[in-house]
Amino acid sequence: MNTTDLEGLINNYLRWLKDKTVIKRLESDYMEITTPYLDRHNDCLQLYVRKNGAEYELTDDGYIITDLISSGCSLDSPKRKNLLNVTLAGFGIKRNGDALCVKATADNFPARKHNIIQAMLAVNDLFYMAAPYVDVESLFFEDVTKWLDLSEVRYTPRVKFMGKSGFDHFFDFVIPKSRTRGERVVQTLSNPKKDSAEALLFRWQDTRETRNNESQLFVIMNDADKSIADNVTDAFDNYQVKHRTWSKRQTWIMELAA
Repeated sequence: MNTTDLEGLINNYLRWLKDKTVIKRLESDYMEITTPYLDRHNDCLQLYVRKNGAEYELTDDGYIITDLISSGCSLDSPKRKNLLNVTLAGFGIKRNGDALCVKATADNFPARKHNIIQAMLAVNDLFYMAAPYVDVESLFFEDVTKWLDLSEVRYTPRVKFMGKSGFDHFFDFVIPKSRTRGERVVQTLSNPKKDSAEALLFRWQDTRETRNNESQLFVIMNDADKSIADNVTDAFDNYQVKHRTWSKRQTWIMELAA
């Protein structure tokens, strides 16, 4: 893949994002933005924006957290509150009651819009802390972290990179370059689906040019009690992204430990 090919892929993604975004004026002073990103119900995520002086206020109007609570994923335990706060802080998003919100200027509006959407998707994934999906004490990210520690894999957790687009992208782990292998950027997928795979691929393609040539994305997919759809693995194969299943982790640990 050369630079022209990569720029074409990113431009196609941005064109898709623009074409699939719908703006609607509401009776209030808010504008409604419907995005092509899907929540766990396969509904399009929506944002609400209003101008306040020289600033723009963006909010989800409480949709994400309210939906979590109504679906049985309460956020009242210290562990869950901390995870929510860490997730929001990573994207620079505030919480006003149940609403996720952020303020923007005309200059940083695209980046702030991107960040609140990514925060909505990340918080939406906290649903899998609710029984019967997975116990809060055994979140997939935590399981992977403990396993890396036991396997004596050196890593830096929760790393943020700026992509070529100027957007910030977060990844779970980075394993630095060794004498035998290049840098490995590691991302866990607790619920591998086509849309989450595509979103991850955009983050990686946007980030890749800012990393060294040997940097590689390595995806760890949770296949406990579920099979991984072919369209997920095919998407990663098409972009030369390494993907491995959690159930077979002992067979590929040296790919990360070396």
